Amino acid sequence: MKVTFVRLPDHEWGHVLIERDDHVVYRMHAGPITAAIPHDLVHFTVEDALRIEDGIWGSIAGGVVFQSMKHVSGRRPPHAADRSAQLIRANRDRLQRAELIGGFIEAAAQAGADLDALRHQWFATRSETLDLPAVELAVAALHRAEERWRALPIGGELTVTWPAHRRLPALPAGKRSKARR
Repeated sequence: MKVTFVRLPDHEWGHVLIERDDHVVYRMHAGPITAAIPHDLVHFTVEDALRIEDGIWGSIAGGVVFQSMKHVSGRRPPHAADRSAQLIRANRDRLQRAELIGGFIEAAAQAGADLDALRHQWFATRSETLDLPAVELAVAALHRAEERWRALPIGGELTVTWPAHRRLPALPAGKRSKARR
């Protein structure tokens, strides 16, 4: 899946262009642009570095269409909206976990603090299996992505690729709605 982040002037509303492997293209609204790395690029970078298949970007690659996404081109698969809603419902905990991990890695990259102490503080009410070498790897990847973003001129694009094998798996037959059986 090809994902393009566009660097607009500060404080303009940004967007991300997403071309899935099935050639369906979406435009995702991304909030106001600043010199800081966009939220969605943080998630892309962290989920890619940690090889998370069931986070935000693996979900999009697997067929999820979030409300912030608008269809631009390409033929959508039959029942795509129903399938997307089912995937979101079935994977809500995993999506929330990806949000939590993305926020944690972003905080770790900004804080420069003791990563182990920050991990225990961040995940105080949730058992999480992120080990320190994985956290350090993701923080380093995030720093590289920040450098690339800041180096982009206004109007520049940063295109990244999400691996085809790293996507949210299809729902088992028993999890699909009765209407689709």
